Amino acid sequence: MKKRLKILDRIIHELKTAKHIAIAGHMRPDGDCIGSQLAVAYAVKSLGKKVSVLNEDVMPKKLAFLDPGKILKSPNKPVEYDSVVVTDCASYERMGSVGEAISKRSTLINIDHHASNSRYGDINWIDPSSASSGELIFKLIKQANWKITPSIADCLFTAISTDTGSFQYATTRPSTYHIAAELVERGANVGRICEEVYQSHPLSRVKLLRHVYNSFKLIEKNQIAYFWIRKVDYKRARALPDESEGLIDHIRDIEGVKVACLFEEIEPEITRISFRSKLPELDVSTIAVSFGGGGHQSAAGARVTGKQQTLQRKVLYALKEALAKIQ
Repeated sequence: MKKRLKILDRIIHELKTAKHIAIAGHMRPDGDCIGSQLAVAYAVKSLGKKVSVLNEDVMPKKLAFLDPGKILKSPNKPVEYDSVVVTDCASYERMGSVGEAISKRSTLINIDHHASNSRYGDINWIDPSSASSGELIFKLIKQANWKITPSIADCLFTAISTDTGSFQYATTRPSTYHIAAELVERGANVGRICEEVYQSHPLSRVKLLRHVYNSFKLIEKNQIAYFWIRKVDYKRARALPDESEGLIDHIRDIEGVKVACLFEEIEPEITRISFRSKLPELDVSTIAVSFGGGGHQSAAGARVTGKQQTLQRKVLYALKEALAKIQ
């Protein structure tokens, strides 16, 4: 019998006593964020709670199968909530406009696996040793003894699979596989998840990928790879911003590349930066933090204001410095 975690008992008590619960996530939500949010939503809805699932950005198309009832909404005016659960979000600011929408609340529960989490909740359960937030939600539901339905299993398997790079990243632990196996036993439809998430890319995303292959750059003896996606590139491909998810992996996977970087234009002087490292000793989260962001050792990011060329020069300099320290 595994030891009960007191922090989970506090969270379970809060959710059992709450009547209206909001479940929030970060801007530009990925599979771990969406899967974790919806798993909590389905679990507490089964308890008869009124539930609101909120994100600043719309549901990515490839994850829409997890939300057939379309319960995930964009925020409107602030509403009073008894409890708010925020999943996979390292800082309050990362929620974007959702932060204002949940301002009228009693208790904020922060569940995350990012080491850079700023612990902005009234209750904070932060476990950087976990490969995904989905694993934490699995443990919460198990300790609460709530039923893991096939829908919840789909959500959590998607969360874990996407945040571990289909179980390829170094963050994957034996317990990750054990949890995934139990989710399959509970009804997770692995075939459908793989088809929806990994094998059904729209043509517009393929056109973005063509842009990546035509424009990426290699520096420092091919150890650093980087590329830009600007608003005009989305327009040419007729693509949505969420379709750039995972494109950075294509240049990270080039033989000899140690670290990859994506610069994405949000506005002319607002840039979203994503980092991917292939070396355990090259921790890109520290670089992301220096630019006001955060993340993990091998995957991190930041949202930065400033002129694009100036920003690119500073970021590439930081990457060169980090690479030089380990050589």
